[in-house]
Amino acid sequence: MSLTHSNMKKNLLTYTACLLCMLLLSFCNQQDSNDRHKEVIAEVPALEPLTTETAVDVLTAYAKQHPDSLAVISTRHGDIKVRLYKDTPLHRANFVRLTKAGFYNEGEFYRVVKGFAVQGGDSDNRKMKQGSYKIPQEFNRRYIHKKGALAMARYGDERNPDKESSSHNFYIVQGGPLTAAEIRAYEAQHGIQYTPAQAKLYQTLGGVPSLDTEYTVFGEVVEGLDVVDKIAEEPVDGTKWPKELVTHKITMVKE
Repeated sequence: MSLTHSNMKKNLLTYTACLLCMLLLSFCNQQDSNDRHKEVIAEVPALEPLTTETAVDVLTAYAKQHPDSLAVISTRHGDIKVRLYKDTPLHRANFVRLTKAGFYNEGEFYRVVKGFAVQGGDSDNRKMKQGSYKIPQEFNRRYIHKKGALAMARYGDERNPDKESSSHNFYIVQGGPLTAAEIRAYEAQHGIQYTPAQAKLYQTLGGVPSLDTEYTVFGEVVEGLDVVDKIAEEPVDGTKWPKELVTHKITMVKE
């Protein structure tokens, strides 16, 4: 069927109008997508670098404003849910602050010692900076290095006689069951006495009592101990760094 010049002109105008509408709609959708992306990025606060001089004041204030105490550490082996202790407020606030800023999403489990612990928080590929600072130790006799204990790494006593914690490197205890005699030996070594419940935990669940009174325990695994065991099985090089990256993402979740 042939078209008249008038009909062809009308069809051309209609086609042009439809094309303009489609282009405008596509632009609007793209703009909405960009705006939503900007909104998501804006939800992640900038991480103000701290110093040893400013850390305590900043973390004390942050602890009052952010009572969060439950976090999920996601890895390719699965999720580890940890509960942070509220009576180690500086360590809890520091962990929450770094988590909410997305700092730990650039980290990995970079040291794995089977039968001892898996250590995370750092990475050679990190771009975000947290500043150079240490956290005053918050030792609490209630919290021991049982299997699943969450604690903060630190420099040795020679450089760090006050046993202050790292700004960001944490570890999760693996360990294994101990005998009653071994537990008594650690009590004598550290000048402490475990409660019957604590001694039973070391004999049944296991842990690493040699670290007690040396490093701050500020939380524990409540779900996912099997994931810790899987990470501990990772093949490592001579420096205990996993041969295949075990990156982690950490998020705070509601109780």
